[in-house]
Amino acid sequence: MKKVKYYYSTQTQQFEPLKVPIWKKLLRAFGIASAILVAAGIIVSVAFKYLQSPNEKRMNSQLAYLQEKYDLLKKDLLTNQAALKELEERDNQVYRVIFEAEPLTDQERNGKITLDEKELEKKLSPFTNEELIAALEKNMLQLKTRMQAQEASYATLQKFIDQKQEMLASIPSIQPVSNQELERIASGFGKRIDPIYKIEKFHAGLDFTAPVGTPVYATGNGTVEEATYSTEGYGNHIWIRHGFGYRTHYCHMVKLKSPAGQKVKRGDIIGWVGSTGKSTGPHCHYEIERKGEKIDPIHFFYNDLKPEDFERMVKIAQAGNQSFD
Repeated sequence: MKKVKYYYSTQTQQFEPLKVPIWKKLLRAFGIASAILVAAGIIVSVAFKYLQSPNEKRMNSQLAYLQEKYDLLKKDLLTNQAALKELEERDNQVYRVIFEAEPLTDQERNGKITLDEKELEKKLSPFTNEELIAALEKNMLQLKTRMQAQEASYATLQKFIDQKQEMLASIPSIQPVSNQELERIASGFGKRIDPIYKIEKFHAGLDFTAPVGTPVYATGNGTVEEATYSTEGYGNHIWIRHGFGYRTHYCHMVKLKSPAGQKVKRGDIIGWVGSTGKSTGPHCHYEIERKGEKIDPIHFFYNDLKPEDFERMVKIAQAGNQSFD
């Protein structure tokens, strides 16, 4: 039952039923509704500002994931850029130098970009951020793998180059005595008349005539294998092992400088010319062995001679004269 409100009327001196005009009721209802709407608006604005909707939470979570992936990819990119820079510097400063090629410029390395921004955006638009990140990760992994393979290849090449440099420094390539005028070769490699027995015998090296005390040089890098007086007619002699199958033999010296076990470099003095042992005059008997086989030293003076000088020396060495030992 609806409650009836009363008020005391001063005119009638009685309690009269309270009758509220309809417009007041409407105004009161409007005021209440307005207050509710204002309060709801305040609550909604506060909620939107400080509280996240499920969709916003999902989007923020996705954004955090993408940010993390981006940071990792950025770190990988910087690492790969540093590695690539090192490879490019090695290519320019080592390998291209070896082959006497001009270093590549940055513009040549970067190439020309033919895909404009609109075309790129059109190609990427069908993909989601997650798909783009996944594709980028895959490409970065492939790039890293290829760079690691290239680094391994360069390391192998560098090892080969080091070995090649060591081999080139070790292989005999100069004359054992100073012979700029090409007047010191007295006897060559092959069958020669023995100075003592006066019969034809195999001469296993070259004889360089020189005054007693003339320096004798190591013809390549190596280790002195033997330095002593020989009872087989070589007198004071030195064997040097150069590696790569090569050995050199220097004989009839008046004095030895380098003892057995000493490492020597091409051009180091290892002794001085003499006439010790089975010798008919001051000279240096010089031999080269490769894998235990005696070979003609005349073909190992490429660091000393011009082509025309080499031809002249070959003619001198081929003369069928008498050897000095």
